[in-house]
Parts: sequence; C-alpha cells; structure tokens
Amino acid sequence: MEKVNLKQKFSKFSDHWSPKVIAEMNDYQFKIVKIKNDFVWHSHEETDEVFFVIDGEMSIHFEDSIVELNKGELIVVPKGIRHMPSSEEECLVMLVEPRGTINTGDNVGDLTADNDIWL
Repeated sequence: MEKVNLKQKFSKFSDHWSPKVIAEMNDYQFKIVKIKNDFVWHSHEETDEVFFVIDGEMSIHFEDSIVELNKGELIVVPKGIRHMPSSEEECLVMLVEPRGTINTGDNVGDLTADNDIWL
C-alpha cells in the first residue's frame, strides 16, 4: 500500500496518447495519459471507459454530439459507443478500465499503444 502522486507520475513522461498504469484495483487499472490534438474514432465492445480530466480541457466526440470536459470533470463512455477524444492543448487525463484494454479499441493502428506499461 503506497500512495500515488499524480503530479510526480505525469512528470515522468512526455509522449501523447500512450497510457501508463499507475495503480490496479481488482481487475481494473488506473492509467494516466497526456493527450493533444485528435485521437482516432473507436469503441470498446467489452467495457465502459472512464475519462477523468486532471488538468486542462478536452472534448469527446460522439457520432451525434460533443462533450467538453474541464479540470476535475469526468465522463463514463458506455461500451460499444464510438468516440474520439481530442484536446487543442495538452491535457492530463486519468483513465479507469479493465486490465488489457487496448487504447484504440476496435481501431488498431499507428496510435495503438503498448499495453500494461507501469510507471
């Protein structure tokens, strides 16, 4: 049982769209990621996904709407819903999702990050 300092963890990397695991609870991982610009349209057929903005601002585009998130806000994207995260400026985000979840879901490609990378 050790505490996790988010500011310290975010200072250890600079790449965008490459989630890093900072903690686990049962079969769920807490991941942090720096985002900037547009990601890819994708969905996760097997799981919901939590986006919690630690610092900055981001948008999540859905097929029929856009949700703006600011520091301290979160959203749960239900499984199977196509979405595309984006941010004009760098944004620091925590993700909560089951172990093994691929960041690009059903759209594997250039932005698919290695999984289970711990800080």
